[in-house]
Amino acid sequence: MLPMTNPVSPASGARPESLHDLFWSFTWLALQGFGGVVAVMQRELVEKKQWLTRDQFVEDWAVAQILPGANVVNLSLMIGDRYFGWRGALAALAGMLTFPLLIVLALAAAFAGISDLPAVQGALRGMGAVAAGLITATGLKLTVTLKKNTMGTLACGLFAATAFVAIAVLRIPLAWVLLCVGGPACGWAHWRLGRARAPGADA
Repeated sequence: MLPMTNPVSPASGARPESLHDLFWSFTWLALQGFGGVVAVMQRELVEKKQWLTRDQFVEDWAVAQILPGANVVNLSLMIGDRYFGWRGALAALAGMLTFPLLIVLALAAAFAGISDLPAVQGALRGMGAVAAGLITATGLKLTVTLKKNTMGTLACGLFAATAFVAIAVLRIPLAWVLLCVGGPACGWAHWRLGRARAPGADA
């Protein structure tokens, strides 16, 4: 498949060579991501391939989380679209879902007869803990991008802490957290952007 051009390029300068490259890259990501695809995506796409900067990854990830549907699916669509438009979005989505779907179907058939075994349940709990650790480590690694965030480091920390307490401690439904915490965060960011663009504003 011949490489395609796209006017949108990340600041790093690197990009997938073709739709074929995009498909197999996301296939490899999906096959590594047992319970923590986002963590693998950050390592592979930002640190190794350098298709995205950390700032671009954080921005896309934030949008992917508030849209309906699975986060990694939304993120795959946005990253694919960034380089090759709708064809890139479909290629990235196909790479993310095709082989994992086949594997999950095979495992589901094999798992049906052993799901009640204590050893299997213990293994699943262990995998869940590892997945949580991967996602937490990725989040901590990306906190350095907050230094350049429009809202300011202090505001980002306060909003993040409020969201964490609301969800993890108070068990408030996500929709209400998005409305009551995400709404003011968007308003604050909008105000800061307007102030930065105003004539005579401080740098």
